[in-house]
Amino acid sequence: MLTEQISPRYAGMGSWHTAEILNAMYEGQLAAVAAVGPALPRLAAAVEGTVPALQRGGRLIYVGAGTSGRIGVQDGVELTPTFDWPTGRTAFLLAGGPGALLNSIEGAEDNEAAGAMAVEETGVGPHDVVIAVAASGKTPYTLGALRASRERGALTIAIANNTGAPLLSIAHHPIAVPTGGEVIAGSTRMKAGTAQKIVLNLFSTAVMVKLNRVYRGLMVHMRATNDKLRRRAEGIVHEIAGCGEAEAARCLYQANGDVKTAILLGFGVQMAEASALLARHGDNLREAIAELSRR
Repeated sequence: MLTEQISPRYAGMGSWHTAEILNAMYEGQLAAVAAVGPALPRLAAAVEGTVPALQRGGRLIYVGAGTSGRIGVQDGVELTPTFDWPTGRTAFLLAGGPGALLNSIEGAEDNEAAGAMAVEETGVGPHDVVIAVAASGKTPYTLGALRASRERGALTIAIANNTGAPLLSIAHHPIAVPTGGEVIAGSTRMKAGTAQKIVLNLFSTAVMVKLNRVYRGLMVHMRATNDKLRRRAEGIVHEIAGCGEAEAARCLYQANGDVKTAILLGFGVQMAEASALLARHGDNLREAIAELSRR
């Protein structure tokens, strides 16, 4: 496996100056970023396949072990504060269970049957989208979970850092991001982990854009649940509706923190009409504003 390769270039790293060590690792990170580019067409296909499944009420389910599993959790948990994605429509299958998020549970990743069992316990079905991540592309737990998910009719996506990995052959959408050997051989939390995080960032954000949770580069589907988010939401209403800051705050309060509704209120429509507009256009703010502009 390329991710396990030992490079003679780094054999003497222990005697290098600190700046040389950092520069070597920095070069590795840049290489990880560059490795994502060739995977973009396959990633786009995965996004296009995911959107209809989620529109039918499906869930995003992240699967992984160790670093790969934790990176999946990092991506998924951010969807709620950023896009108001329902927490009940995100699930995480982590080798070793929730405890593996903070502690290394040795041997858990080697249990293929446990991966399949986790899928069954989670009730994975035809409307769900399962994203399995593994640097090696052959982690037994992750293989078992993805195989079981496909058998149960879910849309399956695999992200691996070795081309030709078994995990890729199972998925409807295989995404290979070959990052090669690590500066510290086998430490896939480095280059491989960086590439995985980028791919997941791009994937989940593009999905939310296609689900109309972003407008003009602004997170219009967020919920203002704390002071920071409230200030951000007020700024979004002010920017899009063109109303004053005080008016933006009033509209947001009237809309009970719903940014899209508050924006329409900022355009001068009444609460009932704002709700009807969004309902008529499937919660698509762009289309709702377009209807207003035609009046």
